This record gives sequence, C-alpha cells and structure tokens, in this order.
Amino acid sequence: MSGPRPVVLSGPSGAGKSTLMKRLMKDHEDVFGFSVSHTTRNPRPGEEDGKDYHFTTKEAMQEGIDNGDFIENAEFSGNMYGTSKAAIEDVQAQNLICILDVDIQGVKRIKETDLNPIYISIQPPSMEILEKRLRDRQTETEESLQKRLEAARIDMELSKEPGVFDVVIINDDLERAYEELKDILNEEIQKVQEAKS
Repeated sequence: MSGPRPVVLSGPSGAGKSTLMKRLMKDHEDVFGFSVSHTTRNPRPGEEDGKDYHFTTKEAMQEGIDNGDFIENAEFSGNMYGTSKAAIEDVQAQNLICILDVDIQGVKRIKETDLNPIYISIQPPSMEILEKRLRDRQTETEESLQKRLEAARIDMELSKEPGVFDVVIINDDLERAYEELKDILNEEIQKVQEAKS
C-alpha cells in the first residue's frame, strides 16, 4: 500500500482516544482520514452509517472476513467489529494519513500484515479514573461496564509489553496528551502537507 504511513490508535474505552482523534482531524482535516470500521452492533443515537461505522449484518461481515477483505476483526459484547482493506485504501487514495481505531487484538492482527503503521496506545492514568469516566458517560449497563473494565485491564497490561506500540501516551491531561500525539505524528503530517503543496 502506498501513501503516507497509517496510524493505529489503540487503548481502552474511556482512555480518550476518540476525543484526541476528533481534535487531530479537526485541526488537520486535510491531512488525516479515518478508516470507517464495520460493526454488527446497532447504531447509537446520532451515529451515521458510513461515517461513524459501516453498520452491517453478522452474515455479511463473516463473508467478508472469510474472503480476506478485513485486515483485522474482533468480537466484543456479542457484536463483531472490523477494519476492511477497502476502508484504508479509500483514505490512502486521497493521500491522507489513515487513522485506525482498533483494540489490542486488532493491533496484534495488523502486525501480521504489511500495513506498517505507527502504533500508538492511549492509556488512562489509572483504572479508577477510567471507571469514573465510563460511569460518567452513563451509556453502559453495569454488566457491560464490567466487561469494558476487564477488557481495559488486559489492554493496559498488554500495552506495557515491549515492541507492541511505538509509543504509549498516558492521558492524564488532555492538552499534554494531544501535544504528545501531534509531536509523534509531525513528520508524517509534514510529508502529507508537502505533497499537497
């Protein structure tokens, strides 16, 4: 795949990935493109098909996985999620840096491909803070909250393994975390801007 190096952003739900990603894309809208994942879960209020996710059926998604159309996929709380090769190619065709938001299993699967992204993990300062952030959202049942916290514990452990991520950002202060993220991506951002000028 040609074009700028993609960026894989990972980290537990509630660590602040989406907030950082949205800000990055707002500040550099001509540089970054988001690879829209597929999911079999139902849209949440305000989510749009093709923008937030490609909402699909289990059968259609399984068929795509079997055909090798996905570079990574996972199941979470009974729903399937995945990143299709086409979604990444769509972004790269526009000479944009493709941002992929994947879980730790997705990171491991992408390592087996020839994608060669920059791997960045966004982590919460602590489990306590993460739990508070997730509870404050009020979008989860207690059962699904516990599942997310358990997944977060595993994610936080695995992010410490050497060689999994190029960099781990602890999001204890949004401004600082954002500056750190921008610094890491500066070189790729400049390449895209130069190619466009």
